[in-house]
Amino acid sequence: MPEYKLTYFDLRGLGEPIRFILSYMGKEFIDNRIPREDWPQFKGKTPFGKVPFLEIGDKVLYQSLAILKYLAPQAGLAGNNPEETLEIDMVVGAYGDLASELSRWIRTENPNDKEKLKETLINETIPFYMSKFETILKNNGGYLANGKLSWAELYVVGHSSSLSGFLGVDLTNKYPFWKELTERVHSLPGIKEWVKKRPDTPF
Repeated sequence: MPEYKLTYFDLRGLGEPIRFILSYMGKEFIDNRIPREDWPQFKGKTPFGKVPFLEIGDKVLYQSLAILKYLAPQAGLAGNNPEETLEIDMVVGAYGDLASELSRWIRTENPNDKEKLKETLINETIPFYMSKFETILKNNGGYLANGKLSWAELYVVGHSSSLSGFLGVDLTNKYPFWKELTERVHSLPGIKEWVKKRPDTPF
């Protein structure tokens, strides 16, 4: 029986980067997907009422970035010194700001407010962040930090794949360096096999 069990919704989102890093590490894991209609009953069983969380044996890890940072050294994808770690953390934090804006739109219930936020995301927020990331990738040999592969790439590519389903925005169509990055991550050993077999979800 696999030592690892990841619990998340039946979508990519914040769960996909963890699936990526486990696959890259060659770890067999249980991909436990909670149907959204079951969430109210399941919520109280989670560490802080949120997912994803990762069980490793009898240890329960929560908070997606903390899980990734814990696994990164084991995968050989962490920084080798404080400066490299800082470079990774800064770019991950910047993408996290963009992800927070998407989450705010998802949580908005008022139809008019939701439509306005969507327009802002598509026309202003995403272009602003993506122009910055394109420059970073261009100046960094196609990578986000330190000129080499790190867990930052797995995080942003895994999470951003949900944008096309949520907003109808495919980042690989408009941003060539991001497209190249996505293709590189999807071709990595373990991740390549995961992408082929993962459930077909809209986001």
